[in-house]
Amino acid sequence: MTRPDGEGLSDAERYAQGMTVRRAVLSDAHVDRSIANTSELTADWQDFITRVAWGDVWSRPGLDRRSRSVAVLSSLIAHGHHEELAMHLRAAIRNGLTVDEIREVILQSAIYSGVPAANSAFRIASEVLGETPEEPA
Repeated sequence: MTRPDGEGLSDAERYAQGMTVRRAVLSDAHVDRSIANTSELTADWQDFITRVAWGDVWSRPGLDRRSRSVAVLSSLIAHGHHEELAMHLRAAIRNGLTVDEIREVILQSAIYSGVPAANSAFRIASEVLGETPEEPA
């Protein structure tokens, strides 16, 4: 009944599939906090991201979770989404990226997104990964 890309699934099935992937990538603790903080204002948003981002896109068979993490980290660095970057750095480790691979993603992003973006990403990664941040360049 569950399909990797969500095709042919009901909204409830897409939600269930999305919740499984979301928990695997972000952790039960993170998802539990998000759900506990859901309000009348954010309920539709939580449903949407669970069904679409996690149930459809993250569940597609075209990329493995490691590759999806690389793409997400690159995009978050490029757009300066620091809060999401911290969360997805943790997810990248859960998805099997090493600290060395994360370093390479940030270095690669510096070329296309700029040195200030990489400085911020290295600072955040140092905090998240428990290392002492270096002084910005």
